[in-house]
Amino acid sequence: MSRIEQTFAELKKAGRTALVPFITAGDPDPDLTVPLMHTLVEAGADLIELGVPFSDPMADGPVIQRASERALAHHVSLRDVLAMVQRFRQENSHTPVILMGYLNPVEVMGYEDFATAAEEAGVDGVLTVDMPPEESHDLVQALRSHGLDPIFLAAPTSDRRRLEMIAAAASGFIYYVSLKGVTGAANLVVDEVAQKLAEIRQVTDLPLGVGFGIKNAEMARTMSRIADAVVVGSALVALIEENVKEPDKIKKEIYHLVHGMREAMDQA
Repeated sequence: MSRIEQTFAELKKAGRTALVPFITAGDPDPDLTVPLMHTLVEAGADLIELGVPFSDPMADGPVIQRASERALAHHVSLRDVLAMVQRFRQENSHTPVILMGYLNPVEVMGYEDFATAAEEAGVDGVLTVDMPPEESHDLVQALRSHGLDPIFLAAPTSDRRRLEMIAAAASGFIYYVSLKGVTGAANLVVDEVAQKLAEIRQVTDLPLGVGFGIKNAEMARTMSRIADAVVVGSALVALIEENVKEPDKIKKEIYHLVHGMREAMDQA
């Protein structure tokens, strides 16, 4: 059983929904990423999504695009991100870490070399935004051979055939993109999300995480009633951007938002 599977099993037994915060590695400074990861755990994160900076993050809105730009200004590479995970693992051996990014840096490294390095660093799952399930066989095989969970996105427009394809390729959990559009979009309709999650559950027993558009504790609490995991990204990255030159304030604000979400979810 992978660390992701174990975490979801423990949360299910406890009747709790996973909280999965996202930050971009290297934003606003590479030296702050690992301390921020520890802050997220202290605030109540159950899993962490760590964004790999990329020059053309097509699925991301302006907030996370700018985070990638700030990280790339420090020349943060995929290997640098893996080194950050390795440093995080020196103090934390239990919180699952999922790398979220785009295919190009992985292809440049090579699937087998990447999977080997990710396993050695302590990565648990990989979400490659622009890798469709029908083309993912080689990458999925490389990841699974090293004990890594391939995470896939499902969308409001995904029909049953595609959902079955996603479910066959994925492990760990499935990330449901609750909105049409890019990260940080608005207009989240809870009933529509609940209906789609029910449809996805017809084809898989994997836990379902919901992200895109979750900005505050109340929205996190609402989603926690229908999902197995709540993913929050743009709201956290926006806090980093607002306090970009004040690392202590970044940690304080991040802790406050994540802890507030965790408390709200536990009261749902």
